[in-house]
Amino acid sequence: MEEERPITLNHRQEAGEFAASFQAMAGPCEVLIQCDRKEEASRIAKIAADEASRIEIKYSRYRDDNLIHHFHQNKPVRVDEETARLLNFADAAFELSDGDFDITSGILRKLWNFSGTGEAPSRAAIKQLLPLINWKKVFWDGQTIQVPPGMQVDFGGFGKEYAVDQALALCCKESDAPILVNFGGDLAANRKPRSKAQWQIGIQGAPANFALEEGAIATSGDANRFVMYRGKRLSHILNPRTGWPVSQAPSSVSVGMPKCLQAGLISTLAILQGKKAEEFLKTQEVTHWVQR
Repeated sequence: MEEERPITLNHRQEAGEFAASFQAMAGPCEVLIQCDRKEEASRIAKIAADEASRIEIKYSRYRDDNLIHHFHQNKPVRVDEETARLLNFADAAFELSDGDFDITSGILRKLWNFSGTGEAPSRAAIKQLLPLINWKKVFWDGQTIQVPPGMQVDFGGFGKEYAVDQALALCCKESDAPILVNFGGDLAANRKPRSKAQWQIGIQGAPANFALEEGAIATSGDANRFVMYRGKRLSHILNPRTGWPVSQAPSSVSVGMPKCLQAGLISTLAILQGKKAEEFLKTQEVTHWVQR
């Protein structure tokens, strides 16, 4: 079912690596492969692009021919093992965050346009949607899900980070070369590069370049998706209780952890804490960077 993604492959001779780039999940994706043969780099790049495409097709909220669309027909759906893991992750995140991280809040995208040119919706319109936001209203028993009429589930809050981890794992089955997978600024590396001590990474919206040996970094913030409201830049991360962007949240939060899915959850939860983001991150005892 994967759709072929055009891949551009460049050889960075001075760094001893190939850089593959393609578009997926509404943004630029890059895979760095430190190997000597173009054929090997091409195979690895295709594996990453195919996996990004597979996950996007399966879980995109913008399609009418996939599993998520099937969920929204309001009938019981027995899910596969992969989807069950993701729904269990969403359930655990909801509990961990006391309801701040809620995959049913994606329905608010009907009102909000975070392209940078949109306007804030009316409070009355938001108020009409709030009763449709509450993960606890969704039936989920670990095997079967049923979404109530009018409600939706949305994996957009962690889908890209999950795809990074999955793509890197598949690439590592193909090759033991140092590999870094970067999907729109959420990234993971299997080991340190051959030609230098660490990967040097620049992330839009983050305060400085990062140095990464292995592991993952995920960033949440308003660098790419935002709306201007009364002269203020508001992030796309919404409070599911109010339907509005989180008040007094940092401009960006980046978190380093072994897996991108973990890092993405913690960075998002930090944003959801608003002005208490730094305090929350200290309690998590993770490597992090905050930009106000």
